[in-house]
This record gives sequence, C-alpha cells and structure tokens, in this order.
Amino acid sequence: MEEPTYTSVNDPNGNAPPFWSDSQHSQLEAVESFRRKLKFFFMNPCEKYKARGRKPWKLLLQIIKTAIITIQLVSFGLSNQMVVTFKEENLMTFRHLFLKGYTDGSANTYAVYSQKDMYDHIGYVIEQFADLQNISVGNHAYEKTGLAYTPLVLCQQSYRNGSILPGNETFDIDAGVDVECVEIYPAAPFQQTPINKYPANLTLDFKRLLAVNINFTLKAINLQTVQNHELPDCYDFDIMITFNNKAHSGRIKVDLDQNVEIKECKDWNVTGTSPRNLLYIIFFDTIIILTCLTSLILCSRSVVSGIKLQFEYTNFFATCYDKTVPWSDRMEFINGWYFLIIVSDSLTIIGSIIKIEIQIKDVTSYDICSILLGTGTMLVWIGGLRYMGYFRKYNILILTLRAAFPNVIRFCCCAAMIYLGYCFCGWIVLGPYHEKFRTLNTVSECLFSLINGDDMFPTFKDMQVKSYMVWLYSRIYLYTFVSLFIYMVLSLFITLITDTYETIKHQQQDGSPGSELHAFMSECKDSPDSGHYRKDKKRTNCLLCCLPQCRSNDYQERLQN
Repeated sequence: MEEPTYTSVNDPNGNAPPFWSDSQHSQLEAVESFRRKLKFFFMNPCEKYKARGRKPWKLLLQIIKTAIITIQLVSFGLSNQMVVTFKEENLMTFRHLFLKGYTDGSANTYAVYSQKDMYDHIGYVIEQFADLQNISVGNHAYEKTGLAYTPLVLCQQSYRNGSILPGNETFDIDAGVDVECVEIYPAAPFQQTPINKYPANLTLDFKRLLAVNINFTLKAINLQTVQNHELPDCYDFDIMITFNNKAHSGRIKVDLDQNVEIKECKDWNVTGTSPRNLLYIIFFDTIIILTCLTSLILCSRSVVSGIKLQFEYTNFFATCYDKTVPWSDRMEFINGWYFLIIVSDSLTIIGSIIKIEIQIKDVTSYDICSILLGTGTMLVWIGGLRYMGYFRKYNILILTLRAAFPNVIRFCCCAAMIYLGYCFCGWIVLGPYHEKFRTLNTVSECLFSLINGDDMFPTFKDMQVKSYMVWLYSRIYLYTFVSLFIYMVLSLFITLITDTYETIKHQQQDGSPGSELHAFMSECKDSPDSGHYRKDKKRTNCLLCCLPQCRSNDYQERLQN
C-alpha cells in the first residue's frame, strides 16, 4: 500500500502559485503553518533552538538533576550502609553471646542431638541473658516498661496428648498444640545447680515436643554515625531463638534471628561537633526537591501540550481529509519518556522529604526511603536515553527497543509457560533428592542460572543417586531444559531483536515515512534555521478558522494534487 502524499503549498522559493486567490492562499498557508507546528513539536532541543531560539532548559535541567540526585543517592547509601553493618554485626554478636559453642559460618548446621544438650543450651541462653551487662562489650541494655525490665519469655510447643511407640509401630496423637510459657526477669541472675537441674523448672516431653521459642528484647545505640556528623539512632532488637523439633528426626535445629526497629532517641546531646553539616545536607535535599518539582511541572506541561496538539491534528484530518487518525499516530503525541520522568520526579520528591525527616530524626523509615530514592534514581538515568536518542547512531538502538517491546512481551509469555512447567516438574520430582529444587523459589533461581550458563556442572553433580530412576529422570530433565532454552528459546529471542533492528535500519536508510503523520510532516521542507518557524511563533494561528472551508472540493483537490 502506497503512502499518501500531502503536497506542500509553496514552491522551493516559498511562493504560492499565481492563480490562487488571497483567501485560498491564506487557507493553504495555514495548513503549511500547521505542518511546521507539528514538525517543531517533534524536533529535538538543538533543532528547536535553531528554529525559534528556544534554549534547551529541560535538557539542562535533566542533566543537572541527574547529577545531584546521584550525589544524594551515594550520600544516603553510605549512611544507610552503616545502618546495615550495625544490624549484621549485632546479629553475629547475639549468636556468639547466646548460642553455646557457636562458630562463624555454622548458622545453617547448628543443632543439638541429646536431651542433655537441649537443657544445657536453654540454660546457657537464660544465664547469658541474666548476666548480659557483665559480659557484653557492646552498649546493649534490657528493655524497660515503666520501672521494670521486660522479661525473657520461654515457650514450649507440644502436641496436646500422645503415645508414640516406634518399636511397636504404633502411635496415638492429638494434633492440637499446647503452648506453655514462662517469664524470666533479668534482675535475679540465673544459676543452674544440681538441685535446679532443669532451667526455669522446664520439663520437656521430647516425644511430643514441637519447638522451644525464646524471645527477649535488647536495646542499643549506633554511635558510629557521630563520626559522620549525623545524629545516632536508637535500636530495639527483638531476638528470637528457636529450637525446632517438628521433624522429630533426632536433630533439633537451633536458629537465632532478630527483628530490628529503629527509633528516635528520646534525650540526646552531642558536643564537639558542628550542626552545620546537617544543615548543608538538608539544604541540598531541599534543592533537589525544588529541582524535581520544576522538572515535574515542565514535563507535565509538555504532556498537556502534546495532548492538545493530538486533538488539533485529529480534528484537522477529520475536517480536511475526512479521515480518522489511527491510534498509532495519536500515540506519537504521547511521549512516554515524560511519564517516566514524572514518576521519577515524584518518587525522588517523596524520598527526599523522608530523607530530611530521617536526618532530623522525626522518622526512621530507611527501607521506604531507600526504595523511593533508588527507584527514582534508576528511572532518571533510564530517562536519559531520551536525549541519547537525538543522536542518529544511538537513536536506532532506542527505536529498536521500542519497536521490539510488544513482540518481546508476547514471546516471553509463551516462554514462561514452558519455564513454569519445568519449575513445577523439577520441584515435585527432584526436590527430595536435590537441594536446589527443594522450594519453587530455589527451583526458579536454579533454572534461570542454567539458562545463563551459570552453575551448570554443580547442578548435575549434586543430584543424589539414592533412586536410580529419579537420577536418570534428572538427566533427561536437565539436558532437555538446557537444550530447549539455550539453543532454541534464547536463539529465537535474539533473532526477534535482530529482525527488528534490521527493519528499523532499512527504514532509516530509505528515509521513507513510517506513518501518515510522518508522511504529512515530511512535505514541510523548511529546515530549522530557515526562519519560517520564528514567523509562525509571532503569527496568530488561523488554522481553526480555516477548517470549515477545508471540505471545499476545489480546496482539497489543490491541497492533495
């Protein structure tokens, strides 16, 4: 199908044919002015500067914004890194303090295997908790509720009733679970003596025992931030020690974990340092908020201008050519990059406000602030691709990504069906015999690594040979998955991108317009520095007043021929 031609009104010298009346010349000049208006809308900032002398304020603003947002993110990341380090080091400290005989790296294998060890470990936790102030080298303290310390809570979970006789292969179990708890206050140090054989008078029925949970709360202050001229935070560590016997396999797994809550310190005083650095950081964050707000307003205005021009173009084609503009041409006026920048600016503004509140210790929402600032910075760097697209060699890459995106999504949906099928199959068949297939999450991670050629030999090697049938099935499963996804699916995916790239490349080499909108604009031969765009800026647009006369047969014939 041939592209429609929309002949320009003027000859190369800018003169109208002599037989046209002043009224017809005015109408056709308005159409030509509309072409220039469309062409100006799709120009890059440099071309707009040549056409009307409009300085590229948005481009300069985006460059400055990208730089200062990145500086802000790096500064916050270094501060947040101290918070993460403090949490991780305290977790390691608690494991060494409260887990008897704990060594680094043994968290996944730490367990007890005898009744005596079970009682000894529970007693050790209680003893260390009671004597914490004398043994800890950190600034840890007990939590207080009013004038009293918060106690350590020890709870055992067990089946409500049961008779288990493995020798006779008989059992009688009530599946209901009873929970029995005891509170131990740190005021009176605990000592395990022969008379007090069982810690806290606790008696365990190991045949019915499901778990023993020990919970207590400790407080600490992160003082290392003072060296960076930041106010310290106060921390609540909710420590949970779990003796897990749900499997009843003779191995009771022991785990210590923590929930950390960061709070504003109630009463503080820091001397020997100046508060100016804090004021400078808050001032810098305020500059970023104002910059992002300006960018958001400018981009929103550009989006509104594009929507208005879309309606104007649609009305023009409906009136002058009696045609309906396809949605593909309409979407040309909706610049997705502006929406990306608007979202980025919104996230950065909110994240910067939270960051200021963190600096002055009104809130301690480090995770929320990290998500907002991190996502905002990621989007602002991605939005920079819009300006890279103004260069011809870079533009073809961006056009390829945009053109291939719908086909890539459809292709990924089809590939995901095969991928999920392998995930479910691997989980149920290989899970009992391979550590990487124990859960759906680890199965998905393992298969994704295989697609990228990573961790391939250990995946084959770590398969247990307890069942020869399952081992043989695992070989068929892994070989078919690797062959299917690496040699076929990935190859087709690359071919899809390559074909789109070649298509875009040929279109650019041929110079043929890709749509009616571009065909209509291509009839305007005025270069950005021709001076016609400056005249259009000063002239009152009379297109709308000329539209009712566009349907004239004589007018349409002269316009199209």
